[in-house]
Amino acid sequence: MRELSGPGDAGDRGEGFGERLLGQLLDRAHEMPPQLIAPLVAEEIRAIGGRDISILLQDYAQLSLVPLPGRGLTDGEPVRLEGSPAGRAFLSETVVEQPRDDGVRMFLPLLDGSDEIGVMALTLDSVDDDDRRLLRRLAGLVADMLVTKNNYTDQFLRTRRREPMSVSAEIQWSLLPPLTMTTPQVAVAGILEPAYNVAGDSLDYALNDDVLHLAVIDAMGHGLNAAVLATVAVGAYRHARRAQAGLAELYAFMDTAIDAQFGPDHFVTAQMMRLNTGTGHLEWVNAGHPAPMLIRDHRVIGALEGTSTLPVGFGGSKPQINSERLRPGDRVLAYTDGLVEEHTAGGEQFGEDRLIATIERVGPASATVQQMVRDLSHTLMRERSGVTSDDATLFLIEWRGGTADHLSRPLL
Repeated sequence: MRELSGPGDAGDRGEGFGERLLGQLLDRAHEMPPQLIAPLVAEEIRAIGGRDISILLQDYAQLSLVPLPGRGLTDGEPVRLEGSPAGRAFLSETVVEQPRDDGVRMFLPLLDGSDEIGVMALTLDSVDDDDRRLLRRLAGLVADMLVTKNNYTDQFLRTRRREPMSVSAEIQWSLLPPLTMTTPQVAVAGILEPAYNVAGDSLDYALNDDVLHLAVIDAMGHGLNAAVLATVAVGAYRHARRAQAGLAELYAFMDTAIDAQFGPDHFVTAQMMRLNTGTGHLEWVNAGHPAPMLIRDHRVIGALEGTSTLPVGFGGSKPQINSERLRPGDRVLAYTDGLVEEHTAGGEQFGEDRLIATIERVGPASATVQQMVRDLSHTLMRERSGVTSDDATLFLIEWRGGTADHLSRPLL
C-alpha cells in the first residue's frame, strides 16, 4: 500500500491498519446523520490515497447508475449499465480495474448481503493486494451503511429516480423486499415495469430455514385502486406466511382478506410457491395466474401448469397443491400477464411463444439471475416497441442444490 495520510499509523499498512480504518468508519457512522455518510466515506477513502470518489446507485428501471451527491464525492452524469466499466462491475458483481495515465480507476460493487445497490468508484496511484482486500471490505461496509441509513432519509431514493413516480408506484416500491438475493443454494431476482408507474403488480419472498417462500401477485385494475388492493394482498400473504400457514391455508386467508375489505367485485391473481432449498422440491398454488416457466440448460422445458384455482377474492375451493422436483441449476420464471398480453406495433399480441424464444436467446449470456431477469425484461420491452400499457413483472428463481452448512463453521 502507498504512504497514508489519515487516521491510523501510516507505517502499519497491512491488515492491522485496514481493520482499524474500517472499525473507525463503523464507529463514526453509528450516530451520523444520513447526509454526512458520503463525506465520511470520501474522507476514509482519501486516507488510503484514493481520489475522484463516486458512489453510484442503481436507478429504479435498472438501466443506469446514478451518482450520489455529497461533499467529497465527484458529481457527474448517470452511467449506463451497458458498455461502461462501472456497469460491468455491477452486472458481474466483481471488481473492475481500469489502468489510466494517472493511476488505476477502481469500480467495486456495493453488496448488502447479496443485494447489489450500486458501485463505488475511486482512483489510486497504484493497486496491490492489500488495497484490493481493504477496498472490498470497505465497499461492503459502505453498502451496509447506505441500506441502514436509507430508512431515515429520502436522499438515496431521490438519487435513484430518473423520472417522476406515481403514488401507486410509491406504494408498491415501499412494499418490496430486496429485488435480489443470492445464497449457496438458491438465488432470486425480480424486476417491475413500468418502474415509475407500476400499480397492481407486486412480489414477495422470505427464506425461513431451508424453505424459500415466494409470491407474485397481480391486482385487478390500474392506478391507486390497484396499488391499495395489492397492498392488502401482500399484507395478508405475509401475515399468513409468518403464522406458518400451509399453501392451501395461505390462499384461504388471502381470499378472505380481499373479500372482506373490497367485496366480490375485486380480485387478485397470484402464484404462491415454496421451495425446499435442500431437496429442490417445489410446491405451488396457482390462483388464476400465468403458469411459471421451467428453464433447464437455458432451454424452456415447459410451463409448470398444474391445477389452478380461482383468483384471490373470488372464494375458490381449497386449492390443489402442485409440485415439481427441480434439478441443480434449474431456473423457474414467474411473470404477470402484462408481459405476454401486450400488443406489438403491428397489433398482434406478444404471446407466450415470443416470451419463450426471448428466454432462450437471453439466457445463455446471463451469468446471474439478476442479469438474466434484467436483460430479459429490457429485451422484451424493446420487442414490444417500448410499450407497457399494463404492469409487467418478472421473478426468477434458481435452485443450486448442495448445503450451506460450511458457512456456519468458525473462521480460522
